[in-house]
Amino acid sequence: QVQLVESGGGLVQPGGSLRLSCAVSGRILSIYSMGWYRQAPGKQRELVAVISSGGSSNYAESVKGRFTTSRDNAKNTVYLQMNSLKPEDTAVYYCYARVRVRVGSTNDYWGQGTQVTVSS
Repeated sequence: QVQLVESGGGLVQPGGSLRLSCAVSGRILSIYSMGWYRQAPGKQRELVAVISSGGSSNYAESVKGRFTTSRDNAKNTVYLQMNSLKPEDTAVYYCYARVRVRVGSTNDYWGQGTQVTVSS
């Protein structure tokens, strides 16, 4: 069993910053890509950022230059630093991890989601 536990969401004013964390635990042989999606009310879930096991990252155009994702492989944790937040960043943020749980078996796992609200 693999669990992803997120933390760090909350209410912030426009222009402010938040840092999300997501820790992966359980029966893990290795973790490949990790990343973040978000879903705003009435909208589809969208990719925000993804980071490979080697540390290379990609971002949605809407967050480039404002958000940074990183990972600590020793702690099986992925982070999302969000700066210059805008009201349109308001959403539930979900982390995910592609985990090799045993030889020949790799699955995607999701966190429970954390609410980020950007409002004055």
